[in-house]
Amino acid sequence: MFVFQFLAKFFKILSSAATPGQISGGFILGMIIGLTPFWSLHNLIIILLIIILNVNITMSIFSFGIFSLIAYLIDPLFHNFGYFILVDVKMLHGLWLTLYNIPILALSKYNNTVVMGSFLTSLILLVPFYFMMKKTVVAYREKLEPIVLKWKIIKVIKGSKLYSVYGKLADWRQ
Repeated sequence: MFVFQFLAKFFKILSSAATPGQISGGFILGMIIGLTPFWSLHNLIIILLIIILNVNITMSIFSFGIFSLIAYLIDPLFHNFGYFILVDVKMLHGLWLTLYNIPILALSKYNNTVVMGSFLTSLILLVPFYFMMKKTVVAYREKLEPIVLKWKIIKVIKGSKLYSVYGKLADWRQ
């Protein structure tokens, strides 16, 4: 049952009045928060960006949930990547030392291998995932949404009394 609710919310977001850019922006900002350890200074900045920028907040929460599960599974890879950047790349040692002596940046936990590896990975994935999600939204709206709306199950659900009562309650809440 949870999977169906999850998919229904995803398709509702794709069908919303938000532009593909707003949905993609929310997706990538949620991705950054989901891939990196939550209690980090950069995540506070990302949450502020979600609030300030005109992105789809629901998609941010949705992608945060998805990428949190993924991050849990690939944390060892993030650790290895972060260790490589922090320890094995000798020419960056001076940069890390300088950043460590700046008090606010020391709070960012950049010297943690998982934080560094996951943050750099999310920055690397930022642009490709933005355009991938944007193409997905446009393709869904042009090709799949008209087909999905013709399904009998969708027509039955939208024609039911329960759906109309739910629609009235949703309108009343706003």
